[in-house]
Amino acid sequence: MKKILLVCAAGMSTSMLVKRMLAHASTINETVDIQALSIAEFDSVVDTADIVMLGPQVRYQKTQVENIVQGRVPVLVIDMKHYGAMDGQAVLATAFEAISKSNQ
Repeated sequence: MKKILLVCAAGMSTSMLVKRMLAHASTINETVDIQALSIAEFDSVVDTADIVMLGPQVRYQKTQVENIVQGRVPVLVIDMKHYGAMDGQAVLATAFEAISKSNQ
């Protein structure tokens, strides 16, 4: 099971995206654990994650997040177009691709 952390300013704007990602995962028979957290909360669970994905509104904190993660998992900023459209399928595909590359 892949664990994906979505990080935004307060952890609330990503909740709809989480629902759409989970819905798509179920249609392709993938089991995933996706959490939406605020930037202040994510470091308490990052050690169990396969990827950290930042909402576009906190992209300026990518370096800070990378420093906390210390290369253990990929850190990506969610494409603004996919985030704005709440395109769970595209965001999930991006996450899977990044996880796969990091495991090579």
